[in-house]
Amino acid sequence: MIEALNINKSFEGKDVLIDISATFSKGKTNLIIGQSGSGKTVLLKCLVGLFEPDTGEVYYDDRNFTKMNRNAKNKLCQEIGMIFQGGALFDSQTVEENVGFPLYMFTEMSEEERLERVDFCLKRVNLENVNHLYPSEISGGMKKRVAIARAIALNPRYLFCDEPNSGLDPKTSIVIDELIKEITKEFNMTTIINTHDMNSVMNIGEYIIFIHNGRKFWEGTSEDIFHSDNVELNDFVFASELFKKIKMNK
Repeated sequence: MIEALNINKSFEGKDVLIDISATFSKGKTNLIIGQSGSGKTVLLKCLVGLFEPDTGEVYYDDRNFTKMNRNAKNKLCQEIGMIFQGGALFDSQTVEENVGFPLYMFTEMSEEERLERVDFCLKRVNLENVNHLYPSEISGGMKKRVAIARAIALNPRYLFCDEPNSGLDPKTSIVIDELIKEITKEFNMTTIINTHDMNSVMNIGEYIIFIHNGRKFWEGTSEDIFHSDNVELNDFVFASELFKKIKMNK
């Protein structure tokens, strides 16, 4: 579980996050949604430690992450997996080397143990016989699955996903969504996903917070969205004619 308590963050005198509190549960796909510039990416970075909140606290299973010293934060970060928007694979390394990178950096595994773990992670994301290929030799969807394999290599307790479906076609996006949901359940992780993909919201949104102008305007499940009278949420989620029709048929 990850808790955000009264998080505030400003840049150059401009308030970006205003008194945001939320509880992200273990074993669930927790989503942060909102328009571009709403503050959702800043919130994600505050949660993972890339930004320091001006005020407020972040807890990882009752451990106060905000007040930890640098060494303690670095140690806790080894329990975190991260899937970046662009995948962030190393172009000069093979798939096998990319997935094995955190194992090489943060463990004392033998080469045999590392390769065994890499094979397990690649198999878990339905990728086999790609170990010696380079990122330039695989598709965008495969790159995202390699990124997921790397993110779970250290068997993390917490998983952060920044726009995991960015640049993917709708069919591949569904595959990635289902994979993230499956591994969240399987490994009982606390997963937090920053997204503007409404298909993700509807398909895997077990807990959702909606950020608007730096404030938390709404929280609930994907099913709750259809019954919400929150004007700002409805304007955001049901902006397209397709989702308007879906709501009307509920």
